[in-house]
Amino acid sequence: MGLAAVLAACSAGPGGAVQKPARAGNPPLVADSPDCAVTGRLIPSCGAWWGIAPEIFTGLDVVEAVASAERRMAAPADIVHVYHRGKELFPNEKEIRLARDPEHPRLLLINWKPSLTHTWAEVAGGAVDDRIDRLADHLRRTFPERFFLTIHHEPENDVGSAAGSGMRAKDYAAMFRHVVLRLRHKGVKNAVTVMTYMGAPNWAVKPWFEELYPGDDVVDWVAMDPYADHRVQDFGSLVNKTRADFDEWPGFYRWMQWRFPGKPVMIAEWGVFERPDDPAFKRAFFESVRHQIRRYPQIKAMVYFDSPHAPRGDTRFDTAETAGKAFTELARDPHFRATRVPRP
Repeated sequence: MGLAAVLAACSAGPGGAVQKPARAGNPPLVADSPDCAVTGRLIPSCGAWWGIAPEIFTGLDVVEAVASAERRMAAPADIVHVYHRGKELFPNEKEIRLARDPEHPRLLLINWKPSLTHTWAEVAGGAVDDRIDRLADHLRRTFPERFFLTIHHEPENDVGSAAGSGMRAKDYAAMFRHVVLRLRHKGVKNAVTVMTYMGAPNWAVKPWFEELYPGDDVVDWVAMDPYADHRVQDFGSLVNKTRADFDEWPGFYRWMQWRFPGKPVMIAEWGVFERPDDPAFKRAFFESVRHQIRRYPQIKAMVYFDSPHAPRGDTRFDTAETAGKAFTELARDPHFRATRVPRP
């Protein structure tokens, strides 16, 4: 199906309308309902998980960063997003401590690039199998809990479409498949796999875009990493970004509804940049998330990227008191408090 047909198929789906957010008071934290449950693929039956990549590029270790971020937003995180590369074993001791916190257990979203020196084709061909096997042994011995695993997230801008580059979209799909299948073969049964796209229209219209997908059998969740740049006004225009120069693209959430109707969607990274000409933008944006999130029922997790030094700006949620208050109201919303993280 071409993009024009996708647009037609998706245009009637939830999230098509964009409305101005209403204002509301600070909701209380609520306990989970006895009717809410968590599936084996970590899908909450009620609402969505609330997560954070805390204080990135600040120098704090992950335990300190999580504690600081949770104090700042006056709410616990369900998911903590951490990043690993190459030979690093994960989860490490501090990440395990966060996952097993007796008061507030957390799910780990582990973002792993298996190699920074080998091409995707080389990894798919077995170049780092010893590394994968060592990781599998570590996981079996140290961490039986379920966790989210995304492999080389945001691959779009790393694609080299030339024949023989080893970095074609098909090479990425083969690499992802190889890593997941080898981990499973070596006994890793607790990794809930996530395919993470950038969520940008200019990449989604590339002729090779569909070839990135590794296959339903190795992907449990699909994810995007959208950021509120100058084209974005509210939550609806964040998750369904479009551009006038790519008018055939329907937006990522609409595309995911059409392409992956049976899979949960994760916003694996999202952030709101400062707007010097509109200092109230962050507050208004967080309010829009709170009032629009229920229009997107396939979104089952949202993980904020909190950093003073994000690649394109400052995404801290509390750069202004009003923004921090709105973010706290969002973090405490019953939609994100309906289901508790299972205790280890």
